[in-house]
Amino acid sequence: MMNEIVASINNVLWGEGQVLIYLLLFTGLWFSFKLGFVQVRHFKYMFTVMKGSTKSDKSGISSFQALCTGLSARVGTGNLAGVAMAISLGGSGAVFWMWLIALLGMATGFAESVLGQLYKVRDDRGEFRGGPAYYIRAGLGKPWLAVLFSLCLFLGYGISFSAMQANTISDALNNTFAIPSEYSGAVIAILAGSIVIGGLRSIARFAELIVPFMGLAFISVAILVTLMNIQLLPAMFMDIFSSAFGLTEAGAGALGAAMKNGIQRGLYSNEAGAGSVPHAAAAASPVPNHPVAQGYVQMLGVFLDTMVLCTCTAMVILLSDITISGEMEGIRMTQDAMSSHFGAGGNYFVAAAITLFAFTSVVANYAYAESNLHLFKLDNKVGRFVYTSLYLFMVYWGASASLKEVWSMADMALGLMTLVNVYAIVLLTPTIVNLTKDYQAQLKMDKTPSFKASDVSIQGKTEPGAWS
Repeated sequence: MMNEIVASINNVLWGEGQVLIYLLLFTGLWFSFKLGFVQVRHFKYMFTVMKGSTKSDKSGISSFQALCTGLSARVGTGNLAGVAMAISLGGSGAVFWMWLIALLGMATGFAESVLGQLYKVRDDRGEFRGGPAYYIRAGLGKPWLAVLFSLCLFLGYGISFSAMQANTISDALNNTFAIPSEYSGAVIAILAGSIVIGGLRSIARFAELIVPFMGLAFISVAILVTLMNIQLLPAMFMDIFSSAFGLTEAGAGALGAAMKNGIQRGLYSNEAGAGSVPHAAAAASPVPNHPVAQGYVQMLGVFLDTMVLCTCTAMVILLSDITISGEMEGIRMTQDAMSSHFGAGGNYFVAAAITLFAFTSVVANYAYAESNLHLFKLDNKVGRFVYTSLYLFMVYWGASASLKEVWSMADMALGLMTLVNVYAIVLLTPTIVNLTKDYQAQLKMDKTPSFKASDVSIQGKTEPGAWS
């Protein structure tokens, strides 16, 4: 019965109804237009804002740690298994739609991260916390909607997403080393528990160390694959674009499959509009000290995740000689593609990469849901113990669950979160636009931007003391 309920909801959100596909395309276009295509105009500045990003204080993590924490959640199974799934079901054309949703999603990610930073609060430790539940409550004055989002978040990031990441790790290790899923699940839960017990700062330090290393390693291998097969590049790009618009023999059916799977997996990977990354953005002490600074930081995260890392996986798969079956495939397809380039060593590399990629996501997912304990006044020892126990149990369970069962639950949770978050950020558009204009006006005057609540018209009110 539960599987039928999940399937029905997903059918409306992602299937025949395709509600979220249209909604996310609209949202990306909406914020691109409202913000003057900030992702294009300020593309260069997006990198510049990372100067001085390693500074943190007792209230918040550094901007670089916030970027790495956001990337550690984004960079996971969506980049290796998700891209393979999109290509297996939607063909090479799905890659184009991944790129498009990432370009539009950069504006959406910018908008939601600005709000996460603006409406941040201090928890019982004096550290910054925030996210959609907080800007829904403080900006829109809708506490019931804030609670609804938090419940969807706990279902997603607290339960199903970490289970799905553990499932991908165990599948890769079982495929490569024949390690039983229950053993790998137990080890993942123990290692994750040893990190998350230290709270957000411990998670941020872990992300800061691991994410740059694993990202650069994977990009380097993808570049090597491209150089080895450089003569195939023109044909590969021609196939991507022709398949994306249904110009191949499969026609309109292929167009629909490419759009659906490319956008769905692109969203799952970069999470723009889902309301997850604002939690990392809110936890930072921004440099410059203005909410919009974190908008640029997390916009960069969307670019790195999809336009760079997902493209790397697509190149590895599409430049290989494996057959795309049309049936749902996950991490094993990426492993097979890498093996076609490097032999058995490729299989081992993907197993190691997905283990690192997915494990960082498992850890970051904990931080997102944990941030919402403050909303329910559960950010204390008892509340954290109960949540941590449930989270670790789901990590262990997910390692042995079926691929379809876990991904379906993750898709439903992501879809419900996205519906609530998009509704909220669209209503808060005037605040986002006013803050962006204030920041950019200060840049034009060669000032270091700083935020003063009295200088900007915002909806609702900020937490007393959060910006003092």
